[in-house]
Amino acid sequence: MKPDPTLDEGRRVLEVEARAVAALAGRLDAAFTRAVDLLSTVQGKVVVTGMGKSGIIARKIAATMASTGTPAIYLHPAEGLHGDLGVVGRGDLVIALSNSGETSELVSILPSLKRMAVPIIALVGRTDSTLGRTATVVLDVSVDQEACPLGLAPTASTTAALALGDAVAVALLVRKGFKEEDFALAHPGGALGKRLLTHVRDAMHTGGEMPKVSPDTPMRAAIVEISRKRLGITTVVDEAGRLMGVISDGDLRRQLESGADFLDTPAGKIMRGEPKTITPDALAAEAVERMERHAITSLVVVEEGAPVGLVHLHDLLKLGIA
Repeated sequence: MKPDPTLDEGRRVLEVEARAVAALAGRLDAAFTRAVDLLSTVQGKVVVTGMGKSGIIARKIAATMASTGTPAIYLHPAEGLHGDLGVVGRGDLVIALSNSGETSELVSILPSLKRMAVPIIALVGRTDSTLGRTATVVLDVSVDQEACPLGLAPTASTTAALALGDAVAVALLVRKGFKEEDFALAHPGGALGKRLLTHVRDAMHTGGEMPKVSPDTPMRAAIVEISRKRLGITTVVDEAGRLMGVISDGDLRRQLESGADFLDTPAGKIMRGEPKTITPDALAAEAVERMERHAITSLVVVEEGAPVGLVHLHDLLKLGIA
């Protein structure tokens, strides 16, 4: 095959950036733990700041923290010089990003932050810079080389800063005991929120919508019940209302294929015992996983052995759960 210089260049860039990120792991030390300690005890909010490409990474870090249980915002340092520094209050913490550590707009707001006694965590490429010397905690994000062949465009350096920001955010959420339920509260509008916030009770059929027959019900009547409720299944319950089994469309097809005359047979003779069930408080996503695992399209919802509803895969698909 002919050499492809474009592919070669793409691979070179990825290798340079991968090495930059890998080098961070070997440099993590007590300063990283100290940074997470400060973040886990901050009484106010986290203000993340940086200029240019570092500012873009700062926005991402702030967004990640905000979505994982730590109130955080982005502050443009140039706007901070003209009034926006007012968003920073006592009890807050600042994370400042700068590869050089000498970005003029960022350096200019440092004295004000120090006067407010606001802790500063620096993600900086030069630890001996103005930012490095001023910060409460310094995290070294220096790189041996940029992926840009001119050595000018921030590439490996911004990737390293982004990766270390993620490391801080994830270590912080683990420290705080942040759970799926907490994550869902910050993401109520999307598919992820639906998966984490929707429970079986929100999607199940109940009351008159739920198909139900007794074990003595003739199969011709059970078939009518299955057809009328349009869920492809009926539950079979005893006199006390406890679940005994289910009869599905598939069971009816198998009876027809066998050639047996079963229309007058009691439902209790045809039903399948020990049906797959779920509780009302289970996540709807768990119901989907269980149906897929057992290759079925519905689950009986039970409480204390009694069926209280029925959840169907099609309903969960409509809700955007599956």
